[in-house]
Formats: sequence, structure tokens, C-alpha cells
Amino acid sequence: MTSLTIFDPAMCCSTGICGAEIDQKLVDFAADLDWLKSLGIDVKRINLSQEPTLFAENNLVKSVLEKSGVEGLPVIIAGDALKSSGQYPAREKLAEMAGLTPDQITSGSGIATISSGCCGGTSEQQKKSTSCC
Repeated sequence: MTSLTIFDPAMCCSTGICGAEIDQKLVDFAADLDWLKSLGIDVKRINLSQEPTLFAENNLVKSVLEKSGVEGLPVIIAGDALKSSGQYPAREKLAEMAGLTPDQITSGSGIATISSGCCGGTSEQQKKSTSCC
């Protein structure tokens, strides 16, 4: 399994899930990252407005910014390799980037399946919980 580092565009907070109009793709992405963390994946998010120096110090991120500008964000790095830029990938793609195998995704974590639920659990698990995420 590989660590993931996400270099996010400038947002009001570390996840972008704040303010009056919340973008559902950011909510889903944050839930997907929490799901990966629950599987033992090291996930770090870096926000341009809060840590601009880290953007300037990373050659992969600098390269994307020079080529695409802020439209190239978010940049997702797995280990030392650029895996994605300019989009928030779906849960399955994030799991692949993190080096999870299909068997690891579907067993052994208490989170049995990739689902559309916000926390990644099965609907039966979500029914047992009083709140999601």
C-alpha cells in the first residue's frame, strides 16, 4: 500500500466542505479519503491557500502548475509518482492509486464493499450507525 498526498486548490478549509454552497464532489472525495484511512492508507491533504510553500517545493506539483495552472489541481501523488491532476477521482480509482488489490478492498477491514454510501460501508452497516461520517 502506498501513501497518497493530495495537493488541493485554494479552499476555505482543508477539505472544502464549508460555507453556504457545498460541492457534493468534495463531500464524496473527503468520505473516500476517510475510507482509505480506515483501511490503513496514509493520506495527507495540502491546501494551496494554507501551505503554498509545499506546492513550490514539490517538483511534480510545480510541473503541473507550470503546464496547467490551477486548473491542474488537485494533484494526487502516490508515493513519489504523479497519479492524477485536475480532477477528484472516484473511490475505486483512489483505491487503485493507493495500491489496494480488489481482495483488500472487499475484505478484512470491517468495511466490506465499495459502495455509494458516504462512509463506504454496506447499507446494513450504515443502518446500525446513528450517523454517517
